[in-house]
Amino acid sequence: MPTFGFVIDNRKCIGCHACTVACKSEHQVPVGVDRTWVKYIEKGTFPNNRRLFTVMRCNHCEFAPCVTICPVTALHTRGDGVVDFNSDRCIGCKACMQACPYDSIYIDPNTSTAAKCNFCTHRLEIGLQPSCVAVCPEQAIIAGDMDDPTSEIARLLDRHPVQVRKPEKGTKPKLFYIEADEASLVPTRAAADGRGMWSRGAYVATDGQPVQPRSLPAGSENGSTRLALPVVGVEAEPRRVYDVRPRAPAWGWEVAAYTWTKSLGTGAFLSVVAARLLDGATAAAHIAVAMGIIALIFLTLTAGLLVADLKRPKRFLYVLLRPQWRSWLVRGAYGLTGFGAVLSLWLVATLAGVDRFADLLLWPGTVLAVFSAVYTAFLFAQAKGRDFWQNPLLSVHLLAHALLAGAAVWLIAEVVSGGAAASPRLVLIATLVFSLVSLFAEIWTAPPTNDARLAMHWILGRRMGRWFWYGGIGVGHVLPLVFLATGFGPVGVIAALAALAGMAVIEWLWVMAPQQVPLS
Repeated sequence: MPTFGFVIDNRKCIGCHACTVACKSEHQVPVGVDRTWVKYIEKGTFPNNRRLFTVMRCNHCEFAPCVTICPVTALHTRGDGVVDFNSDRCIGCKACMQACPYDSIYIDPNTSTAAKCNFCTHRLEIGLQPSCVAVCPEQAIIAGDMDDPTSEIARLLDRHPVQVRKPEKGTKPKLFYIEADEASLVPTRAAADGRGMWSRGAYVATDGQPVQPRSLPAGSENGSTRLALPVVGVEAEPRRVYDVRPRAPAWGWEVAAYTWTKSLGTGAFLSVVAARLLDGATAAAHIAVAMGIIALIFLTLTAGLLVADLKRPKRFLYVLLRPQWRSWLVRGAYGLTGFGAVLSLWLVATLAGVDRFADLLLWPGTVLAVFSAVYTAFLFAQAKGRDFWQNPLLSVHLLAHALLAGAAVWLIAEVVSGGAAASPRLVLIATLVFSLVSLFAEIWTAPPTNDARLAMHWILGRRMGRWFWYGGIGVGHVLPLVFLATGFGPVGVIAALAALAGMAVIEWLWVMAPQQVPLS
């Protein structure tokens, strides 16, 4: 079986965009999105400057993270090594866009499904070259069987040193560059600020439509242009002067809200377990119905947000009916479904007074609640394109937030019902401290990559730093601790609400900030 790959010979590329046009024509790619495109980078200072052309596209990785994370096998690796896709199965979850370190996947605005370069498989199967190879006037794009020693691509790979994009990701890409420059291959080496040779561009949303960014992309700290003429004698930074528009974050407020509602849903159930362990069965029974209803409401909201974020929401059942079991999106969906089923049975048994059966369900429900609370960390870890999410302590962070949310709603329920138990106040204090420790431990152990550091800079510094320090830490942690130290009653309710608000800010930052880092 052949193993197909691409070589881009940067010694020959003239930046004519014939490959881009041929690809669009061959596959009817809509305006606003691209499978193949050419990036221009300028280096040096006039008159000692030069322009570099780099063809960007899917890398057809041997260990493709987009294939691993896809919940419905819409993306799959063929026997010849080509990473192909099936739009009839795609649910538009956009997980593949987060998993791809090379920014090569987009949502087709016509079909609302994922799409990318598929090596022109319809041409390969009848012995033709991909359209971009056939049209290139300089033969700068070479495609073929890398296992065939007589093929041109095999000879090039044997005779010339080549570079790949982001080899540290371990994806083993099959797109190779001859005499590529770091400024072209490493996205953060040249600012992705949307400014080009002739105009300032907008973001492109996942539907291919331009949208104005609400905040500047990574690499640009203020509104001043990075493309002003350099001062003679002063070495200029590499400048991105022609490129596709930067993409807006694929996962928006729905995903940030889902992590928050999921913490509330699982935490409310876990608060019953905490009451049972700390204060006994009578105390647990006192809050069981209220916490069960709250848990069910927020678990339903979680499912609704997950479906609302899909580009093809009518296909949401494909995750359960056509699962790809390596994907944590599938594992999480089954975990949430199992937790919802046990939660519902437990609540019915509690309302019906069948205490023994309810007690029996409490413990498997605990396991499923903890799993449902933390599985998102493993899903985010499969998103190889976002370095900041690769921190193993993200699971501790999510567990801390679930416990914090549970303690907060427990305290509110206790105050509203007129109770005077000390346990919810003490548990909320403990979970606030646990949350603070987990957050700063996660920050201090962030992956040691430039992309992770850039995301951290956005969270801790400009422009999102004020939200983190004042909203997430100040309002969400310090203020509740101060209030809880002064008393119970209405002050405790304010502390609990502030903790929930701060938790929402933290989840929004953790979801949005890493997506500001350019991938191509």
